[in-house]
Amino acid sequence: MKQPGSGRERLVGDTVHDGTPQVTAPADVTAKDNHKDGRAMRIETVVNGPRDLGCNARLPNLAELQDKARAINRRILDAERAGQGTVLASPAFERIAHPSVTADGRRTPALRFGDPRVTALAGALCATLLTATGITNKSLRALMTGLLHAPYSTGQMTYDLRRLRLAGLVRRIEHTNRYVLTPDGIKVAVFYTKLHNRLLRPLLAADQPQAPPELRAALRAIDQHIDTYITRARLSRAA
Repeated sequence: MKQPGSGRERLVGDTVHDGTPQVTAPADVTAKDNHKDGRAMRIETVVNGPRDLGCNARLPNLAELQDKARAINRRILDAERAGQGTVLASPAFERIAHPSVTADGRRTPALRFGDPRVTALAGALCATLLTATGITNKSLRALMTGLLHAPYSTGQMTYDLRRLRLAGLVRRIEHTNRYVLTPDGIKVAVFYTKLHNRLLRPLLAADQPQAPPELRAALRAIDQHIDTYITRARLSRAA
């Protein structure tokens, strides 16, 4: 990986710990995110193996190959925008947090924040490979097994893909068994993952020695104020 800097390029696909999606591609497809002065300037996708994108190598297939390469660039850009600007205002959060019924009468199960399986699913969707190459039952299941640290069956993956599709978070690529994230899907996956990794996990570990001293001191102060209010609220025996 080349570090971002003046006129440098960064190979997309770096390991990300804060929930912001970055994107990789198959072995013969290279996506580069060009940075200058710490800012992303443009995205370049180089295709050395057209068949990795489902295209033949002859010149008559150039237009199809260009369309698919541009689609990769567009999905990378959408993911990066969502990673920098996700807010709770999206109606998608309210829609997926409760069970609903589609227009044709099919029940859509909820994807509730805080559920360990939903949290793992959001993290898996943020994984770099999926944005460029699409999502399959097999690829997503492998990520889920690692994030859950528990067995995760093909049937469970099929059920979760159905939940994502009915909630409008993924859509199937025509004539394939692959899916891609919708704009709402990117926002939900990034928001759930960022909220868990950046807020809930640090706060739940705030009383541990590795937590920042300022955070531990602030939480002690809150505890003391709460104890004081509870003490003052008690009625005396004479009352």
